[in-house]
Amino acid sequence: MLEVLPNIAKSQASYILNKPLVLPMNLTISVSYRCNSRCKTCNVWQRPNDDFTIEEYEKTFASLGQAPYWFTFSGGEPTLRKDLPDMVESAYRNCRPGIINIPTNGIQDKIIPGRIEKVLQAAPGSDVIINLSLDGVGTKHDEVRGVKGNFERAMRTYAGLKALKSRYKNFTLGIHTVVSNFNIDEFDNIRKFVLEELKPDQFISEIAEERVELDTVGMGITPPQEKYSAVIERLQEDIRNENSQGVARITQAFRQRYYDIVKRTLVEKRQIIPCMAGISSAQIAPNGDVWTCCIRAESVGNLREHNYDFGSVWRTAKANELRRSIKAGECYCPLANASYTNMLTHVPTMSSVALEVGQKTLMEALKGNNGKSSKLRNLPVINAAQEAQASSAEKVRV
Repeated sequence: MLEVLPNIAKSQASYILNKPLVLPMNLTISVSYRCNSRCKTCNVWQRPNDDFTIEEYEKTFASLGQAPYWFTFSGGEPTLRKDLPDMVESAYRNCRPGIINIPTNGIQDKIIPGRIEKVLQAAPGSDVIINLSLDGVGTKHDEVRGVKGNFERAMRTYAGLKALKSRYKNFTLGIHTVVSNFNIDEFDNIRKFVLEELKPDQFISEIAEERVELDTVGMGITPPQEKYSAVIERLQEDIRNENSQGVARITQAFRQRYYDIVKRTLVEKRQIIPCMAGISSAQIAPNGDVWTCCIRAESVGNLREHNYDFGSVWRTAKANELRRSIKAGECYCPLANASYTNMLTHVPTMSSVALEVGQKTLMEALKGNNGKSSKLRNLPVINAAQEAQASSAEKVRV
């Protein structure tokens, strides 16, 4: 994790100077729009396919070097691509990421465990996180996901993946739930099933968002703020009750703050902390279009037209314009992937996490307990423009 500190400093400088001084440390690679689910919250499977080849990924990853620390290989359903392990191997060889994250719907129960084992073998020095999607229990999951028998297949996939854990110490197996208008009233059932029956390494939740990428704008899939806030409160209570240690304690501290940010974003309808999409995080669409994020899904350039040189696309006039728009607060969202990078580059959040983790560790050393607290974390109210002004003023004083 320490290796990202120089990139964090460069990202902060890029934000202040309105100039890309570094390539993103957090990259989402949408490997295909193909999907064997028909979810009520996503229409990505209806989009046309023009997928990058493994040779095109090789050139792209070579141009990135070791700037990216966190890769997410998403879709569609990423495990539909037989060459997924080859993509991961290319990213690992060229970029040496610390984290590789892959979501899956679990439908291909006879294929996914073996394919993921090859992924684990391809990236032995990375922390590989596989998150199985679960949007209901039993037939409710099948109803939301639009595929009969999905739940049973997903459970077989989960069992197959869990069997890998004894052989691969770099493997984290999680459950991921998208909370929408179709399952929010069932969330307590999902939560109980996950925590008591599945017992994954991590249980994460995101709110269903209307995204250009997923062709869901105007579909009304997002649950009301007050209902989702109640869900978040239960998740935060679970985190407070966990006796986490070491890296897990740090991860949980960040997750607590992410949930606080989500609640405030839904209420205040603005960026709660500065968004670093277009600086620290980005996404590559299946056809090579580069986006600052998947919410706006506006291309800043296509890698095929720039000889697969990511840096060339990253410095286009369109990329600069989108960075200006994001910094000005012309958009806001609770997108999890970008939010974690935003927190890493936000000094008040980092300081707050360090203080909390340090206090808990010290209390355990002195008293032998966790010193649990049920208070909501108070995030500073600093929007993008205010933070830029404050940073510029500090620079002038120095």
